[in-house]
Amino acid sequence: MKKICIAMFACVLYCVAASTCLALEWKMLHEKADTLSMTQVLEQVGRAPDSPEAAYTLALVQLNDYDHVNARKIFERMAEQDPLCFEARWGIAECLRREHKRPESILILDEIIKGHPQFSPAYITLAYIRYIQSEFTESIILTGKVINQGKGNVDKANFLRAHGLYAAARGMLAHYGGPFSKAVNGAAVWKHLDIIQKLAPDSAVVNFGVGSYYLLIPIAFGRDLKKAEQYFLRAAEKDPRFPDIYVRLGQIYQIQGDEAKYQSYLQKALNLDTGNELALDIQSGSCKFICFFSEEKK
Repeated sequence: MKKICIAMFACVLYCVAASTCLALEWKMLHEKADTLSMTQVLEQVGRAPDSPEAAYTLALVQLNDYDHVNARKIFERMAEQDPLCFEARWGIAECLRREHKRPESILILDEIIKGHPQFSPAYITLAYIRYIQSEFTESIILTGKVINQGKGNVDKANFLRAHGLYAAARGMLAHYGGPFSKAVNGAAVWKHLDIIQKLAPDSAVVNFGVGSYYLLIPIAFGRDLKKAEQYFLRAAEKDPRFPDIYVRLGQIYQIQGDEAKYQSYLQKALNLDTGNELALDIQSGSCKFICFFSEEKK
C-alpha cells in the first residue's frame, strides 16, 4: 500500500502541472476531505489524475493526516501552474503556519483576505497565528468574521474552529483582565463552546475547547479537573496527534502533584511537534498561555 500511495502522489504532482484551479468549490472540497481516508482519496485521484479538485482534496486529507510536507508540494505545484489559485496559496500558508514560519504565512494570508474576503480558511489560519502572537483581540476579530458568515457559507470544520478559537481568545482576555473582563469574557467563552458542543459533540476541537474551559477557568468560577480530564481524553481519542491536548492534559496532573506524568505528557506533545508553541511556552516558564504555580496547586 505504501508503494501505491507514493506512486499515486507522484502522479498528482505530475498531472497537476497540466491543469488549472479555475474556480474550485472550496467549501464542498473541504467538507469532502474531512470524510475521506487516504486510501479513499487516492482512489479518487486515480479516477481523475488531471483534476485540480482531486489534487486539492488529496492535499487537504494530508493536512488532516498531519502530513504538511507532502501537502505543501501539491499546493505549490497548483500555485505554480495557476498563480491566481488562492485556495492553493492558502494551503501553502497553512503549511508554513504548521512549520512555525509565521511571517511568510502572514504575507500570503493578508493578500488572500484582501482579494477574497469570503474565503474563511484564510481567516482561521491567520487567527491561529495572531493567537500565538498574543494578539487576542485581532484573533477575535478574524474568527468573528467567519462566524458572521454563517455556517451555511463556511465548511463545518472551520466553523467549529472559528467558535473554538474565538472562545480561546476571549478566555485569554478574561485571564489577563480585571473582574469585569473575567465576567464578560468568561460568559462569552461558554456561549461559543456551547454552540459547537451542540453542533459536533464528538469533535476533537470541541472536546479540547471544553476541556480547556474547565481547566483554565479560575477556581472561584468553577474549575473542574475531573471534567477537564474527561474532555481531553475524548479529544485525544478522536485526534491522537493533536499536541495541545497533551499539554493541557499534563497540566491537570501537574496541579494534582504528579510531576512525572505532567512531564511525560509535555514531552509527548513535543515529540509530535518540536515547535509546539503551547508546550514550549509552558516548558520555558514564559506562561503566556497560563501555567499553574505551586500556590495554585494547594
